Amino acid sequence: MVWKPRVTVAVVAERNGHLLMVEEHTSEGMRFNQPAGHLEDGEGLVAAAVRECLEETAWHFQPEALVGIYRWRKPASQETYLRATFCGRCLERDAGRRLDPEIAAVHWLSPEQIRARAAELRSPLVLTSTDDYLAGRRFPLDILVELE
Repeated sequence: MVWKPRVTVAVVAERNGHLLMVEEHTSEGMRFNQPAGHLEDGEGLVAAAVRECLEETAWHFQPEALVGIYRWRKPASQETYLRATFCGRCLERDAGRRLDPEIAAVHWLSPEQIRARAAELRSPLVLTSTDDYLAGRRFPLDILVELE
């Protein structure tokens, strides 16, 4: 068997002290997550973050920095996730856009509201990257080199 990590991206966007979150249907029930998803074939990490944010929230996202790259092994399935989390600004919302079908709602939550939902978070990556963002962890986007 060939081991392959699942490469994902996530977005941390802040507005008035609240962070953009999605409430989504998962195989484990309703969960809260940052706008996030899988890297698609031929896609760059930054482009994937912009796309996922738009598909899941209808917000046009402008990445400003990389918060971190995280590795997590999901205990139940033993799948490994490699996640790049970006922070930036939401510029405008496309109110007429249909969201991905698994998205039940889009929320702007305070860090305290996110922590209060710790048991409902999609993975520990959500709180870890939120805490890193709030601690000011930022890396320039040009740290990522993507060759064609």
